[in-house]
Amino acid sequence: MATKTITVTESAYEALKSLKEKNESFSETILRVAKRKPLSAFYGAWSKETADKVEKHIRETRKMHSKLHQERIKRIDEELRS
Repeated sequence: MATKTITVTESAYEALKSLKEKNESFSETILRVAKRKPLSAFYGAWSKETADKVEKHIRETRKMHSKLHQERIKRIDEELRS
């Protein structure tokens, strides 16, 4: 198996070391930690009430950001026209 040498900071090494399980190589730790889980793996992690609150907050935040974006566009357009 081919290998690569990488350089990490001392704090990154300590963080990885803290995740390493007994009898696990650093390569195995990296592969385990880096593995992406499908979104479906998180189904049911929150109660319906919590999920509803998060969804409401996301919708409100998107609406606010959209409004602010439109205001910036309008302000830029006005500055360019003057």
